[in-house]
Amino acid sequence: MSPVPDLTGQVAVVTGATGGMGQEIAAGLARAGAHVVAVARNPARVDALRSRLGAPAAARLEVVTADLSRRADVIAAAGTVAARHERIHLLVNNAGAHFAEHRLSPDGIEMHIALDYLAAYGLTTLLDGPLRRGHARVVNVASDTLNDTRQVKLIGGPRPATLDLTGVDGLADLNPAAGFVPFEAYARAKLMTVIAGNALARALAPDAVTVNALHPGIVATDIIDDLVPAGLRPFSGLIRRSLLSPADGAATALRLATDPALAGTTGRYFNRDAEASTPPVTHDGATQQRLLALSEAHFAR
Repeated sequence: MSPVPDLTGQVAVVTGATGGMGQEIAAGLARAGAHVVAVARNPARVDALRSRLGAPAAARLEVVTADLSRRADVIAAAGTVAARHERIHLLVNNAGAHFAEHRLSPDGIEMHIALDYLAAYGLTTLLDGPLRRGHARVVNVASDTLNDTRQVKLIGGPRPATLDLTGVDGLADLNPAAGFVPFEAYARAKLMTVIAGNALARALAPDAVTVNALHPGIVATDIIDDLVPAGLRPFSGLIRRSLLSPADGAATALRLATDPALAGTTGRYFNRDAEASTPPVTHDGATQQRLLALSEAHFAR
């Protein structure tokens, strides 16, 4: 990847900034001169990032505390950021997790939907004004699981994630406990991020705001431990050593957020450095609008 250009004077918001890949994204932006707002559930973990950055980059790191699986925390975090910053130039929605069992958020939403989708949607829409004033780039960290929901690739080709909103009254109806498959639930949430992102890309385009999504590659993060099939878990350490490093994974997000060659590029999905396709449902206008309506209703309650 090309070096991150000078970002002096720019404000960048990064979620999941205390995790392996998130730390690399936040560090890369801060070292390039950006003022980085790290939205973190555990602010104490940001201290490690400050120590790693050293002066003067550490002084450009700001913390907003929030558990992004909670609706109230997403709203409060967006309010805090908007009150402090009139313009936002970069928003990297990196926070995410994989849950091995069916769990509900405090709002009654399945946790993959709450954290891996609604956090990104909520921050993007609730920060609408600062993003428009900053002609921002919004980067959503997705996953290529949306293109293949099999944990182990089998002969017969990929099985893309699906989203059928027929008869769905609210987001609490999605990823129910009955028939719950963790990997597919995770993939569906990432699929939703791309579906909504494509619609928001069109809505924000008049103010030169871009919205793109990416698969960073298979990165050695905590999510991998849950994604490894049970029979292979004794070999988890070996598997992690064969994967991309968090720095490698962060490189794609940093490129989408800062590369001058991608200025104006919007509504796209990248598998590492290459633009890639996504399932047809991600481009279906009716599905996009229904998902946006359900998501807006969730935050309007």
